[in-house]
Amino acid sequence: MNKITVTVSRIGQFLRESRFELKKVTWPTPKETFASTSVVVVVVIIMSAFLGVVDLGLTKVIKFILG
Repeated sequence: MNKITVTVSRIGQFLRESRFELKKVTWPTPKETFASTSVVVVVVIIMSAFLGVVDLGLTKVIKFILG
């Protein structure tokens, strides 16, 4: 029984401390969030296109070498 009480107490302490720390966070504005998300989406599209071209090129080279 004592173990359960200690565990519940520690969980409560963790949640209180987490809530306190979350109050310190500087959350981004919706505009900043949209801008960051846009950058991520554009970079993902560019990288996927680049990797697709590299994959296509390597596939052609391997097929040429192997016949």
